Amino acid sequence: MEIRVFSQEDLEEVITLWERCDLLRPWNDPELDIERKLSHDPDLFLVAVVGGEIVGTLMGGYDGHRGSAYYLGIHPDYQGRGFANALINRLEKKLIARGCPKLNVMLREDNDAVLGFYEKLDYEIQDSMLLGKRLIEDREY
Repeated sequence: MEIRVFSQEDLEEVITLWERCDLLRPWNDPELDIERKLSHDPDLFLVAVVGGEIVGTLMGGYDGHRGSAYYLGIHPDYQGRGFANALINRLEKKLIARGCPKLNVMLREDNDAVLGFYEKLDYEIQDSMLLGKRLIEDREY
């Protein structure tokens, strides 16, 4: 397995992987999400590659105060083999090198399997409430 930074040539393969991993939501345009990411810390957008095929992704961010992780997805045929752990570990190292003191991860409430994965990596549920406000409607749904 190789972990590398996303390149524009990966676009369609990554979106197909996200569809397969059920990461897409009707209100998010994945191409626009990627375009936005590439204009801010593109080196924190990681892909895992096996035999020339992208089998995992992780989109990280850092705002100077906290790090964040989105779009962690592993191809179903490769789940349980340490690919997600390797991607998170690489992102953590990149963030530590930038002086990032904490990494926040958002999960959907019903995503128990992924919650268990993060708990094994010493992530804890925080006493915080996530609030959001859509500023730009990417899609009508």
